This record gives sequence, C-alpha cells and structure tokens, in this order.
Amino acid sequence: MSLATPESIQKLQTALHDKAKKSPDFRFYSLYDKVYRKDVLTYAYACCKANGGVAGVDNQTFEDIEAYGAERWLDELMQELKDRTYQPLPVRRVYIPKPGSNKQRPLGIPAIRERVVMMAAVLVLDPIFEADLQPEQYAYRRNRSALDAVRHVHKLINTGHVEIVDADLAGYFDTLPHAELLKSVARRVVDGAMIHLIN
Repeated sequence: MSLATPESIQKLQTALHDKAKKSPDFRFYSLYDKVYRKDVLTYAYACCKANGGVAGVDNQTFEDIEAYGAERWLDELMQELKDRTYQPLPVRRVYIPKPGSNKQRPLGIPAIRERVVMMAAVLVLDPIFEADLQPEQYAYRRNRSALDAVRHVHKLINTGHVEIVDADLAGYFDTLPHAELLKSVARRVVDGAMIHLIN
C-alpha cells in the first residue's frame, strides 16, 4: 500500500534535499524538532500501520492504539520526544526459517512506537542523504527498485558494455560497523539530539 505524502512533509523534504544538493559540505544542525512535528509523526504512524506487522516487546498492536485513540497516543509520543524523555524499548527477537536451508534467521521486531519514531527520522533524514547518492545507486532508495537496476544493466549491455559484476554481501547488516556508520551520518548531521535518537 502506498500512501500519498502530505504537502507539508513534501515541502520539508524538498527544502532539506535542495539544501543538501546545493551545499554538499553543509552539516545540518537543527533536525530533531522536525521528527516530533505532528504532521511528520502522524504520517510516520500511517506508514507503519500500512506496513502492518506484529507487536514488539510491549505487546501493543495497532488495534490497541486505535482503541486507545491514535491521536492521543501520538500526542503522548510527541511530548516524550519534545521533552527528550523518550526511551526506546528493547527489540523483540524471533527466529524465522532461512529459505533453502535448515538454519534460522534472527529477526528483530521493534515496538510500534519505535517504528513510528524511526520512520519519522527517516522522513527527515532521507532527503538529505538522497542528495548525496549517485544516479546508478539503486539499493534501498525510494522509486528505485531492483527491477530498475536490471533494466539499467540491460540498457548498458545493449550499448556495448560487456562486463557485469554481481556481488552480494552475506550477513552485511549483522556485521555493519556501527561507529563508522555514525561517522558517515555525522558528515551531514551535527544535531546531537538526532544522532542520539538514531544511535
């Protein structure tokens, strides 16, 4: 399910993207307050709800939140973020079968509140880092699928390119060097509250 991005968030994302694109060395120092904007949190919640998923360690479901009152729930989450009292819950760990083997793959399931906060952070950070990516980079980008990458490779083959390198990093996210990743983020983001939030 695809949700239309509200105009207010489109304007925010366009402004962030344009600044990042025009000033490749600019470091953003005031982003955290955008994460707890009501429109950003509301849209983040809608995106998470559209994705579905099971409850985290708190056993809270979307149905529970709706019964409680989604707006009230979001207002409370917004206040925690604004007051900087927000504390993420641990991630629920489950194991699922790994296709093609008898091994199990670990899967982390965050609580819905953490999913909403992380989605809000993505809504703010994505346009900044998107501005730095090259056109030929397809992985994990909005409106760029694996099929788009295949089409691009096919086009290159048809225009005379003869070598293709296919690489897959096994267990990449399990071994991702966290400190180095945060250094990369700090190249663009110096807002300490935002860094703390995503750390």
